[in-house]
Amino acid sequence: MASAPTWFDAGYGHVWLPYAQMQTVATPLPVIGAEGCRIKLADGRELVDGIASWWSVCHGYQHPHIVKAITDQAATLSHIMFGGLAHEPAYTLAARLAKLTGMQRAFFAESGSVAVEVALKMALQYWRNKGEPKRTKFICFNGVYHGDTVGAMSVSSDSDFKTAYSGLTLKNYQLDLPHDEYSFAEFADTVAAIRGQVAALIMEPLVQGAGGMRFHSADILSEIRRVCRENNILFIADEIATGFGRTGNMFAVQEAAITPDIMCLGKALTGGHVPLAVTLASQEVFDAFLGTEHEKALMHGPTYMATPIACAAANASLELFEREPRLKQAEALEQLLWDGLKPFAQHAQIADMRVKGAIG
Repeated sequence: MASAPTWFDAGYGHVWLPYAQMQTVATPLPVIGAEGCRIKLADGRELVDGIASWWSVCHGYQHPHIVKAITDQAATLSHIMFGGLAHEPAYTLAARLAKLTGMQRAFFAESGSVAVEVALKMALQYWRNKGEPKRTKFICFNGVYHGDTVGAMSVSSDSDFKTAYSGLTLKNYQLDLPHDEYSFAEFADTVAAIRGQVAALIMEPLVQGAGGMRFHSADILSEIRRVCRENNILFIADEIATGFGRTGNMFAVQEAAITPDIMCLGKALTGGHVPLAVTLASQEVFDAFLGTEHEKALMHGPTYMATPIACAAANASLELFEREPRLKQAEALEQLLWDGLKPFAQHAQIADMRVKGAIG
């Protein structure tokens, strides 16, 4: 690379890049800064970031309100363990998320994949604690991606993300996403037949993200929720990619007017400034873990769960949603994306065009 920064030349031979064949991967572009939707490269060029750093930077890079919240928090309390100790940013954030989602309990982690792991553990132990330990399987859908950790891969579709790790992953029920009256009847019959083995169904509401950006309607989402309720199966909404305005609503499940039993959030939770994720649970799910027996407790605890800097960033991000018209901007962007993509509709290499909220 011509005129690469000294730090790049010194470090490139020691890093291992994500999702990359290191022998053939293109050389990464050195970045020296970012602001708004633009990335500043070391060679003086600027890029418009249309993917928002894997769908996380919902207010733009280096938003001054979030940066100030991070800076102020770092000067006061940068990190403290969450076991046996409490701090204001996390408790304020938990209450805010409860009000926004209708989910009563928040379990914090550092990444979306871990939030999914926690959701799966919650669902399994929920049934064990209620005296139904044979409910050990999950229902997921073809074309989905829920993360790179073992449990998350176990409820994701077969793809390059998991091919090499088949010896690690667990076997679950992977079904086609129903789309019409006939396929819904088949889906409902299948779920009813296996209900005694199933702890939960997990899905990405409205948009299957890394699995291909495939959309489904709010009616389909609502019907799947109904089938889960009729069969007494927990419903897990993975909103890590769809949450915080990405689909046009604050959360995708709100378009279908449903409330899941468990919800996973991450990515844009902090406006894309620092890592943070959360698994939200209904009061009913939480209550199943209460008792005098310690073995009923949820045995999970990331070292950096609810770290104060990240929680401060998340609170600042939610403040921006409260005072700035983000959802209206997503609505306007949806129309802009449609208008901008129309000229490509007849192109020989274009098979399909899809737009949903801030996704095109």
